[in-house]
Amino acid sequence: MITVKEVQSRKDLRRFVKFPFKLYKGSKYWVPPIIRQEMKTFNKKLNPVFKNADARYFLAYKDGKLAGRVAAIINWLEVDGQGIKKMRFGWFDFIDDQDVSRALLDEVEKIGRQQGLKFLEGPVGFSNLDKVGVMTEGFDEIGSMITWYNYPYYVDHYKRLGFEVAKKYQESRFPSDNIKPETFQKAQALIKRRYKLKCLEFYTNKEIMEYADDIFKVFTASHSKLSSFVEINEEQREYFKRKFISFLNPEYVKFIANEDGEIIAFAIITPSYAQALQKINGRLFPFGFRHLLHAKKYNRQTVFYLIGIVPEYQNKGVTAIIFDAFYKEVVKKKVTECIRGPELEDNIAIQKIWKHFNPEVFKRRCTFKRPIK
Repeated sequence: MITVKEVQSRKDLRRFVKFPFKLYKGSKYWVPPIIRQEMKTFNKKLNPVFKNADARYFLAYKDGKLAGRVAAIINWLEVDGQGIKKMRFGWFDFIDDQDVSRALLDEVEKIGRQQGLKFLEGPVGFSNLDKVGVMTEGFDEIGSMITWYNYPYYVDHYKRLGFEVAKKYQESRFPSDNIKPETFQKAQALIKRRYKLKCLEFYTNKEIMEYADDIFKVFTASHSKLSSFVEINEEQREYFKRKFISFLNPEYVKFIANEDGEIIAFAIITPSYAQALQKINGRLFPFGFRHLLHAKKYNRQTVFYLIGIVPEYQNKGVTAIIFDAFYKEVVKKKVTECIRGPELEDNIAIQKIWKHFNPEVFKRRCTFKRPIK
């Protein structure tokens, strides 16, 4: 017997957050989130996304045992501002039982129908800075802190429940030996002179914070035309700044400024925290911070997290300046592998940026959609 209950208490929410820890126990590839951070993400008093979004969380039980979860999400900036009548869902995990996955999505669809929305799409988060997509390839590869992992049977459930692919994403990687500095070193000097640009270097996280607002300005300008883009409100910007800046290595953050001091491009890479997060298994105390700090300082894998260039400087070779700056750090840190997070398959412009590094696509994922009946 399947029953679905809405999360009503902090105790319920903790069950919601911790369900994947049971589902993926023993997996070599699943990367646990930090429980404390997940709890804050879903707290409507702490996460400013709820200024422009609503969410309800559901737990499914089979014969009295917890068997699945889902977050039903409406982003009103998307629905009212962009006219996209989408009922979002995310954090969708379930045992391999079609009745469980169906029951959870029925609850999501019911909310969408009540709000006059036209279709379901997921798994997605609240905004573009959240995790996205169900894995369709790469199940025997370790996950990351910026993606969801799932078992192969998830895809079959979507298909049997009448969903079709909405957006496709790919993740790629390349060894640092693939980086040929001659492809960008001469070009970056020429581009700096031609457009009077300079690369800003940082030595502390406090220095980065002074430019943090520029990240969102450039991100919005460079990504607003993508099919998945949804605006990020001012309060969310502050929230993400507090949440992520401390995880960044100052030397792995690069800004490009023009002669007037305006930021026209940025790029952020991070050490891979995947193995450290597996070791701490969701808990920062008593030794979790130690593992994260060790990864931050010594990890030889890097993850390209975000890159953005304002439209008027795109296709002018600005990435050569960024790559030159990062190459110096890659050599200094003895980085062995570079990993790129999920990117839309139809984002040809971003793929062209990396072509000289001969990247290997090693994971694919997608979102699924279905009309609301």
